[in-house]
Amino acid sequence: MPDVSRSLFQHAAITAGVTVRVAVNFMPEQSRIDVGKWFWVYHIRIENGREDTIQLLTRHWRITDARGVVNIVDGEGVVGEMPVLEPGRTHDYVSGCTLTTPHGSMEGHYTFHRESGGLFEAAVPFFPLSAPATAG
Repeated sequence: MPDVSRSLFQHAAITAGVTVRVAVNFMPEQSRIDVGKWFWVYHIRIENGREDTIQLLTRHWRITDARGVVNIVDGEGVVGEMPVLEPGRTHDYVSGCTLTTPHGSMEGHYTFHRESGGLFEAAVPFFPLSAPATAG
């Protein structure tokens, strides 16, 4: 993954020494506004600022659309991976979200396993999903 400046990330949360940064972009070319489908891509960077090695085991997302409809998504890993992060290391991935409204939001958490044993959760910051007014 190419080096991406931290300034590109619009949202961040720090939990127990783990920083989760998010950059989100509306993708008009992948949206189908005529049939009520808006699509966003989001880039996540997970930074291990702890003194121990951790492994991401699960994800939990709360996705809310403009009507207030909430979709909970739980699953193993992220985009098919369960990355191991040594101290000072980062993991980047890109994924996407489709809504049936032009606005909404996402937030959640990751569950990590500590090399020394035990689990902990790290917050994924709240971030808005917002299509430009001209897009629909």
